[in-house]
Amino acid sequence: MTDLSQSITDRRDDLIALTQDLIRIPTLNPPGDNYREICEFLDKRLQGSGFQTELIRAHGTPGDSDKYPRWNIVARREGTAKGDCVHFNSHIDVVEVGSGWTTDPFGGDLIDGKIYGRGACDMKGGLAASIIAAEAFIATHPDFAGAIEISGTADEESGGYGGVAYLAEQGYFDPKRVQHVIIPEPLNKDRVCLGHRGGWWAEIETFGEIAHGSMPFLGDCAVRHMGAVLTEFEDKLYPAMATRTTDMPVVPEGARSSTMNINSVHGGQPEQDADYTGLPAHCVPDSCRIVIDRRFLAEENIDDVRGEVTKLLEDLKASRDKFDYDLREINVVLPSMTDRDAPVVQIVAAQIEQVLGKPAEFVASPGTYDQKHIDRIGKLKNCIAYGPGILELAHKPDEYVGVEDMLDSAKVMAGALVDILLR
Repeated sequence: MTDLSQSITDRRDDLIALTQDLIRIPTLNPPGDNYREICEFLDKRLQGSGFQTELIRAHGTPGDSDKYPRWNIVARREGTAKGDCVHFNSHIDVVEVGSGWTTDPFGGDLIDGKIYGRGACDMKGGLAASIIAAEAFIATHPDFAGAIEISGTADEESGGYGGVAYLAEQGYFDPKRVQHVIIPEPLNKDRVCLGHRGGWWAEIETFGEIAHGSMPFLGDCAVRHMGAVLTEFEDKLYPAMATRTTDMPVVPEGARSSTMNINSVHGGQPEQDADYTGLPAHCVPDSCRIVIDRRFLAEENIDDVRGEVTKLLEDLKASRDKFDYDLREINVVLPSMTDRDAPVVQIVAAQIEQVLGKPAEFVASPGTYDQKHIDRIGKLKNCIAYGPGILELAHKPDEYVGVEDMLDSAKVMAGALVDILLR
């Protein structure tokens, strides 16, 4: 075992404690809780390891407010000579807890070599592993050339506009400043993730006319109109999407086709507070809204994706009595793919084979992540996702990250630093 690998192994307890500490800061998004707290925690840790740090608020970005400010941290450790910069970027936010947990979602419990908690694999385990990798590398090779950066960024779970997108706009991912980016997302420790599918989010609203519920014939039910929309999706759109496949190495297998999720449905009267004990009023709903989450392939054109849904709605408008709708686009993310021959791809793949004793698998993500902003805004193509954790555990109850997986991933990341910064 090399000195660097041994140094990481010796930091096992520190890695566990760091991951637990990160999980125990509940950075729920939405709304954006405790971003400042986790950035200050990372600030103290990384300054103690010799990094120069900046805390950066993404003023004016979606969700940013005095109550929920969008804070980010960027830390940089300069080497002793000129050279490339390697940047490890991790998002600090986590999604809602949901039901079905058998452990404390923010307890960071260590059970049978696994650390449990919301964000354990997505992606506080990856953040912790990248910090341990960098610290071990610096301790073992203090005279490295170039620079190492570690960032903790906001809002990846809601688009990344208050995090990586904002930093990219400010020049933090300019290829003159940073040459290699590794995002420790949980794509499994033996995989190099080259990119992701595209995403189109939209809200569809159908309209009706309010009337007394005992005389619905005097009104027009917007929920029934939405039912017609959903029927069109089931009969036409979903079968069409299922026939399309991609050459992108997307995992899992089901994501190699186009997909769409109905994210939410809201129709009629608003939900009352939990302590409300009254009965509902008798009204025909005059509005119904759904949010759709359409994931599309590199082989699909965004205009066709939009047009396909619009045509279904227009056909209903022509054929269904009193049908009217509004379509509002929420967000668009184009597919992103790094070339398999890119330097960071080849370097990390070689380290996976060296550490794990088997060839790396090259994959693409079913969902988008912050590579999109580094690619489109930062114009930096030499970027991958690589980190510990099982992809299918993300956003699930009893989410966990394995300690051995974090150690192995840290060794891969540290080995990549050797290959890039010790040339």
